[in-house]
Amino acid sequence: MAGTITEVTDNNFQAEVIESDVPVLVDFWAPWCGPCRMVAPVLEEIASEKGEALKIVKLNVDDNQQTAMNFEVLSIPTLILFKNGAVAKKVVGAYPKRKLEAELEPALA
Repeated sequence: MAGTITEVTDNNFQAEVIESDVPVLVDFWAPWCGPCRMVAPVLEEIASEKGEALKIVKLNVDDNQQTAMNFEVLSIPTLILFKNGAVAKKVVGAYPKRKLEAELEPALA
């Protein structure tokens, strides 16, 4: 399933994100959030380019409030990169693709 973005929930977050063998970028979002919808195509592009080297998932904060609270997500979109089960980078706001990649690259190296 390289290059696809899947949904995660409070129930499967541990297995899909924390226990993942590859770095995972989690998009904390909500359907009503305009900037979240602006970030979605950027994440689709990155997912297709990075393939299996980076897993990208989305977590709906309205439906999964516990996980959002655990990682202190106070505004959306918030993107959190997990590497080896730990937070490696947190980016808040809608970024253009180049800027987002520049923010994430050092943590992915």
